[in-house]
Amino acid sequence: MTSTARRAAQRRAFVTPALAVTAALTLSACGTGDPAEEAAASPTAGGTLVYASGDAEPTCLDPHVGGNYPQALLAGQFLETLYTKDSDGSVVPWLAEGAEVSADGLTVTLQLREGINFTDGTPFDAAAVKANIEHVQDPETGSSTGYLAMAKVESMEVLDAQRLQLNLSAPDSALFESFAQPWNAIMSPAGLERGQEENCAAPIGTGPFVVESWQRQDAVTLTRNEDYVVPDPEATADPSHTGPAYLEGIEWRFIPEAATRYAALQSGTVDMIDNAQPDTIVSAADDEAIGHLNAPRPGASNRIELNASQAPFDDVRVREAFIRAVNVDAAVDSLFFGTAERSYSPLSSVEPMSYSDESLFGYDPDEAARLLDEAGWDEFDDAGYRVKDGERLSVHLPVSTNQSVPAEQSLFEQLQATAKESGIEVTVELLDLASWYGALGEHNYDLVSAPYTKVGPDVLRILFHSDSTQPAPSGYFANHAMVQDPAVDAALEAASAAQDDAERAELYEQVQASVLEGFYLLPLYDQQNHFLYRESLRGVGETTAVASPTFHNAWLAE
Repeated sequence: MTSTARRAAQRRAFVTPALAVTAALTLSACGTGDPAEEAAASPTAGGTLVYASGDAEPTCLDPHVGGNYPQALLAGQFLETLYTKDSDGSVVPWLAEGAEVSADGLTVTLQLREGINFTDGTPFDAAAVKANIEHVQDPETGSSTGYLAMAKVESMEVLDAQRLQLNLSAPDSALFESFAQPWNAIMSPAGLERGQEENCAAPIGTGPFVVESWQRQDAVTLTRNEDYVVPDPEATADPSHTGPAYLEGIEWRFIPEAATRYAALQSGTVDMIDNAQPDTIVSAADDEAIGHLNAPRPGASNRIELNASQAPFDDVRVREAFIRAVNVDAAVDSLFFGTAERSYSPLSSVEPMSYSDESLFGYDPDEAARLLDEAGWDEFDDAGYRVKDGERLSVHLPVSTNQSVPAEQSLFEQLQATAKESGIEVTVELLDLASWYGALGEHNYDLVSAPYTKVGPDVLRILFHSDSTQPAPSGYFANHAMVQDPAVDAALEAASAAQDDAERAELYEQVQASVLEGFYLLPLYDQQNHFLYRESLRGVGETTAVASPTFHNAWLAE
């Protein structure tokens, strides 16, 4: 079955329920009547949480600059957003109180909460929000994620202290989803005026913690914001806790090696780790002293994108042949031990508008061989690789060691092995984050696994609209498959303008079907977000809109 029309007739769509923001874990008092046990189950103030991250250390703590997930992990502790997700997974106002949208969708008036101050004493008001959006949009900031999310804000007008009017170039049904992202978090305008170097070192926000210091290549020290007040208690896991955090502070360490992080957790040197390896997650399940938080990220699934702008993947037959030649299911089963479920969608399973077509991704070496023969790759060299016009069928996969855990790197090696059986050479190059970004910027890739987190299905616009083949001010572009399809562009633009959820869902399904049936990407699984923590760390589980943990309600039991 190779005809797009036939595939369209047979495709199967499914809609997954929205993933609720994970509520704080239930604390067990058991009703024994033992005062000591009941006291142990009640939050107590004090202590410093030690967190060990395996993600790349940010080069800047201001998430407007660039805009990657390691920044979001940290920023969620000291910065807040205009909107957030509540415990039902709905996008709701946070620093904002609400908004009015004009009938044509081109004017959005934000109503902001009163009585909130940044930790430097600067008031949170309409002028501050305007300054932040301008900061994201300023090319000198070097934003990518935030910049792309704010692309339709054409101008702004401060109506009064708590009202900001946004004038859009086109309707944007994803605007409030974008406002829920840490990459569009709100910082003190006085802090921004200090300049990028100083603001990168210690952004000033309204959140429950404050950046006290940053010892590079070691740790960021966060201290409690003693004046913190929850903007909307009803959107949190514990509506009764409206004041400062229980924790006195957080020591945020950078420990790249997975085994070292886990050993530190087991010994009690650290209280929580991220980027846990699949085998570690499985073994930790047998340890009563360790808990597990699984928080898949919203936005895109983790996937391999095929660069359709250059040979050999400018031929759809070769793209499909590669996808048929690699045995993803076997690799996921053998390497992830049940901690990751195979995806067949461009979107994360937590996105209710995700669309899936498993029929396109079956392991079928015979079909791969037929397609490659048809495409003219019908000769073989002495090493067993296919050849056409004297050139070996070889594709290059640069891998960021900061973003792909060892299990995923092993998965790429297994795909490399099964591709070889079909005569396709895959060269896997392990790179640090900066070198990896450089390879992408120079289009020095045929295959790439590039995680992209965004709240809502509008991530499809960023990943597959032809405009996204051009770089943002940071130099980063997101359409790595180099999809340039007028029909896809038109559907994405219509979805962005649509205010009706059913219409939006239908348009986004069309887009997902087009990129899947065009074999522009190979979905793998949700972006993995596994956290392990000591049992003595309580109140864990509450996350930001992008599934990064937040610790306002966390506390340390003795």
